[in-house]
Amino acid sequence: MQAASPPYRCLLALALLTGALAPPPARAETETAGAATPIHQLRIYRVHAGNEGPFHDRFRDHALRIMARHRFDVVATWQAKSDAGTEFVYLLQWPDAAAMKSAWDAFMADPEWAAIKKETGARHGRFVDGIQDRTLQLTDYSPQRGLAD
Repeated sequence: MQAASPPYRCLLALALLTGALAPPPARAETETAGAATPIHQLRIYRVHAGNEGPFHDRFRDHALRIMARHRFDVVATWQAKSDAGTEFVYLLQWPDAAAMKSAWDAFMADPEWAAIKKETGARHGRFVDGIQDRTLQLTDYSPQRGLAD
């Protein structure tokens, strides 16, 4: 069996540090409250070599602010280094798949985001060499129903 890659070790460490592996509330409490089970989205960007600083500047100073305007719930962000280069990893929480799709559509169509991408791309070149995107659905036996409080 292969060892977990750096981003997954980061997620496990986060779960252990934040108490995400604590026992869930009683099933009856969760169902009675009528709380929908959130979904999570794991995004992993392979950052173009040499553009790590400008990438983080753009994400921190612009992307997060614009994402917040479109109701993105960014749970955490990480940087992972491997032989393949630098990866930027972040985890989002969504109420459901429809909210995720709607928010991403709005973000990608946002004129401010388009202008920032155009300007920073012209100045620095390519920021990302590849993106992995995974929608994570909690199992009914997950110890934690949601990560963002």
